[in-house]
Amino acid sequence: MVARTGEAGAKGISLIVVETAGADGYERGRNLDKIGLHASDTSELFFDNVTVPPENLLGKEEGQGFVQLMQQLPQERLALAVGAVASMERAVKLTTEYTKERKAFGKPLMDFQNTAFTLAERKTEAMIARVFVDWCIERLVAGDLDTVTASMAKYWCSDKQVQTADECLQLFGGYGYMQEYPISRIFIDSRIQKIYGGTNEIMKLLIARSL
Repeated sequence: MVARTGEAGAKGISLIVVETAGADGYERGRNLDKIGLHASDTSELFFDNVTVPPENLLGKEEGQGFVQLMQQLPQERLALAVGAVASMERAVKLTTEYTKERKAFGKPLMDFQNTAFTLAERKTEAMIARVFVDWCIERLVAGDLDTVTASMAKYWCSDKQVQTADECLQLFGGYGYMQEYPISRIFIDSRIQKIYGGTNEIMKLLIARSL
């Protein structure tokens, strides 16, 4: 848990392990009704004067929580970029298969130039994203993935993920709006990627500061 243990501002933030089983004052509230990511619950948690022992503090001293959080942000944002690439590749694969089978005006959708060009563009961007993310993973393993580069990966890949999901769903036509088709779930679940882990607007701000 992120908790305030000291003065106002970043220096008063600490990370604490809270063992909730049987803890007095801890209560789990309702599951929030999200538009997507239904396989992952997001719930309200209430902590009313919950007491924890001093040894549950993460780190050697209080007030290091904000720094600890910031140190993990590049890895978190890279993880979101990895998910974005996987989603893009999956969307292109599903849509390619569908447009080769689905026919309109006597021929497969893939034979229409608009369909072929759209998927060619999306496949190209998915490949570019994968190469960039693979390089970022190498930097993370080497211990030199910086905040700006991780922000680039998170912002650009998630933007392209949403665009890819939208344009692939369009090629499914009305079927794409039905939740029985995986492309609809890809579309719904992709939207949060531009919000959590730091909004894409914040990512651009961080990148701009490095110019």
